[in-house]
Amino acid sequence: MSKVILISEFPLPFSLTGSWTNLYNNYLSTSHQIDYIVCKPSERPEPSVVYGTVNRDIKIKLLERWHKNRYYAYLEQLKKIIKPDEKYIIQIIDNYGLVKPLITMLENTGLRKQCYLQFFYHGFPPFHENYHGRWFYEAIDEMILLTNDSYLAHKNYYTILPTRFSVLHNGIDTNKFFPLSKKEKQVLKESKGVGNKTVFVWCSQDRPKKGLNLLLDAWRRFYSNRQDVVLWIIGCEPKTPQNGVEYLGKVLNNEVAIYLQMTDCYLFPTLWHEGFGLSLIEALHCGNYCIASAIGGVPEVMQYGKLGKLIEKPHFVSEWEKAMIEFMENPIEYEPIPRNLYSITNWNLGMNEIILNAKKNFE
Repeated sequence: MSKVILISEFPLPFSLTGSWTNLYNNYLSTSHQIDYIVCKPSERPEPSVVYGTVNRDIKIKLLERWHKNRYYAYLEQLKKIIKPDEKYIIQIIDNYGLVKPLITMLENTGLRKQCYLQFFYHGFPPFHENYHGRWFYEAIDEMILLTNDSYLAHKNYYTILPTRFSVLHNGIDTNKFFPLSKKEKQVLKESKGVGNKTVFVWCSQDRPKKGLNLLLDAWRRFYSNRQDVVLWIIGCEPKTPQNGVEYLGKVLNNEVAIYLQMTDCYLFPTLWHEGFGLSLIEALHCGNYCIASAIGGVPEVMQYGKLGKLIEKPHFVSEWEKAMIEFMENPIEYEPIPRNLYSITNWNLGMNEIILNAKKNFE
């Protein structure tokens, strides 16, 4: 039976917040299928996994320079793991730069035919140019994407696409992210001094592509006609003071759910092709009315408008103002999100299925 090797530039389990690292943290604590992990030293190694630990000391850094290969230490650990008489499934997450030196090493050592390469891509649009990227899809054995729409984007963009594809939706802990009763929610809101207000929330890193500045412009217009609302900004430092806007700063990962459970409307004004949008499904599972940009993987996540309001022209400030007014005055009735949809339990099952199918294809 093929063994599974995960190559990660982050130590796993990872102690800090990160989307895919959190997923693997949970997966490794269940009935996982990972046999080896090649990564930097972990603070709390998973006992059911054999580690190829990458220590990038001075000697290794000099060897990386000498070989002109920043992945030298990872490949050396991989050589120690792979045995000539066994087969391996190698998982790579978002690391395009690793693929070429990995393929070169496997071919030079005569090990390529023993290895099935799975590349997990957490973006949305095609990464490589059409003709220049053909080598990449010929080199890997399978590409795993976050949405079916991302697959369609790849299929429609590339003239030749010579590899297998699979889709694995992101997942969240639905035991942590769930809606409260109206009474419980009101008690929490009153504890924060917003018991008589409708609470809107934005939660992300403050980067231009996340759309916060555009949203604040829309909020200024929206708030000028009413003061029974408040906008909470989570995840970034305060900007210029603005009426009706409260900056909560960075919130611990295990406290995000509490804030989402007491808010009413989640705003997701992304201005780039999001791969999926974990915070969006967290808000949906906490019972928020969600207003989101119709970009990238977001429409599929929102089931094309069944679960929330999609803004077809998200770069237009007026569209966000209108959507917020609509929510206050005549909100659309959307289907409640099923409890198991985009759950971390389903992600774990999906990962096991993807690995099992790879073993069937390979053996």
